[in-house]
Amino acid sequence: MPKIYIKKVTAETILKDYADLMDMTNYTKHFDPKKKLIVKLNLSWSKYFPACSSPPWQVEGVLKKLREDGFKGENIFTAENRTVVTNISKGLNGNKWKPIISKYNCYFVPLTRVKFIPFKSKIPLHVLDSVIFPKGFSIPAFYIGKNIMHLPTFKTHGHTGAKGGKFSRENPETGGGITCAMKNAFGGLLTKRRHFSHQYMSEVLVDLLIIQKQIHPNIMAIVDGTVAGDGEGPRCMIPRIKNIIMAGYDQVAVDAVAASIMGFDPLKLPFIKLAHDEGLGVGDIDQIEIITDDGIDYKKVNWGFKVKRSLVIWGDQMVRKGRLKFLEPLLHTWLFNVGPVMLSTIYHDLYWINTVGRKRIKEYNKTEWGKLFKKYPSDLLPGQQLNKIRHE
Repeated sequence: MPKIYIKKVTAETILKDYADLMDMTNYTKHFDPKKKLIVKLNLSWSKYFPACSSPPWQVEGVLKKLREDGFKGENIFTAENRTVVTNISKGLNGNKWKPIISKYNCYFVPLTRVKFIPFKSKIPLHVLDSVIFPKGFSIPAFYIGKNIMHLPTFKTHGHTGAKGGKFSRENPETGGGITCAMKNAFGGLLTKRRHFSHQYMSEVLVDLLIIQKQIHPNIMAIVDGTVAGDGEGPRCMIPRIKNIIMAGYDQVAVDAVAASIMGFDPLKLPFIKLAHDEGLGVGDIDQIEIITDDGIDYKKVNWGFKVKRSLVIWGDQMVRKGRLKFLEPLLHTWLFNVGPVMLSTIYHDLYWINTVGRKRIKEYNKTEWGKLFKKYPSDLLPGQQLNKIRHE
């Protein structure tokens, strides 16, 4: 029976809270300080928006604890990739990661600059090496043989829900779900072409877990739920203050508990059900042990989150598998980089964040977490230097 660890936290004690959570998991029995470790960040938006990407206290809490427990900075590789709608450099500043990574003398690895090599899975994959990458599937050579810690957040996602049904921007049974531990591998193992995976998201997430189990000796997720994202995830969300953090080694169980707490039936989310049925982890909440120090029965907690698909995700799904599917071939041409990408940038970075988003951030800034975020520097301090990956 897999164990999931949950801890209540406050803004005043958050760094200690992360250390306590990691101690609860006995992580040093799984992760040798002498071995190289990837800390996979979560960049869903170059700009900062609550619950969207790994918050600075999550990154600092984990890195601080690792260094205190004997992990050398030269063995800790924080890593992130870009997408067609995010920028690594802007994300490092916008989410205030850069000074933290430098403070603890760790490396930062932009996955756009590492070598990808062909990968042949020993276990049959569903779609990655056939449908998505029919000419050959590659992964970062840098990843192979290293332990990995994922740093996702609690949030909804318009691409990871159930299949079928009439398309609706507000129907969680036709395209809305969650993103957590399993989805965090999406931005690491896949190249920029990964947006073509949206049509087969459940199968892709299961394929990624199959691959991770072959290349990483140990996998762990440490999830931030200080502020969770409700609604039009993973960007246009309503921030909800929840004051919890969570960790676990079974990536399917982590996602199942996250889904249950947010108000979804885990086994009704296809990627969790598929992974559970294939024995890649446990998706049945009744078969998972939740360990906490606050006396709360988290199997009975229900935040009541509701998924709405943003205009951009709704449009993407309409083209890939809806009434506009006749336009899908255009996504494989240069027009993709001009049309949908430009529209996404205009909608998210210019319109939404400066209208709806601004009002939500203003209210969020009044909270203890908003005030804590403002205290973190956004760029390197005098004398600091951001380490890049060594050529190995």
